[in-house]
Amino acid sequence: MFTGIVSALGEVIAVERLSGLTRLEIASVYDPAGVEIGASIAHDGCCLTVVEKSPRAGGMRHVVEVAAESLALTTLGALKLGDRVNLERSLRVGDELGGHMVLGHVDGLGEVRSLTQDGEGWRLRIEPPAGIAHLIAPKGSIAVAGVSLTVNEVDEHGFGVLIIPHTWAVTTLSKLKAGAKVNLEADMMARYAARLFEARRSS
Repeated sequence: MFTGIVSALGEVIAVERLSGLTRLEIASVYDPAGVEIGASIAHDGCCLTVVEKSPRAGGMRHVVEVAAESLALTTLGALKLGDRVNLERSLRVGDELGGHMVLGHVDGLGEVRSLTQDGEGWRLRIEPPAGIAHLIAPKGSIAVAGVSLTVNEVDEHGFGVLIIPHTWAVTTLSKLKAGAKVNLEADMMARYAARLFEARRSS
């Protein structure tokens, strides 16, 4: 379980493509003493398991293994050396819930339509896949590349979010351009409300 509040930027320092999966080696500022083998870390919103770790100057390196399905259905399959990824450690009991409840299970790939400056912030427009469009509502929450954001507007072409300067500075959202793909996870409450509505309608 995560909150969509990015706690570090990771850098891809090795990519090993094997039969059926890819091993990604990530460098970050995390303290290796605080990360156990088997721990869950969200990478651009995808929950992955740490299978190796070691200290390095300024932090640690860790390795995660990504299955073929996750590679095909998320942005992880396009990662290459030097790319940055949003990282978030899993939520612990008693931690502050600063964003919203995020599972780390990507619902689909959205496409960036535009990214424009709006005052001190930036306005991002995204077209979601048809399968989750009905789960996105104004003032609701959505995770974009693992970042918890509030939906400001919704229309037939997609939705818009406003990125504040802090989020712009500490995540990979500032690197997005029109046409880029982003991992989307719809709000958990919206998902269950939709399932309940469908169940009642079919009964």
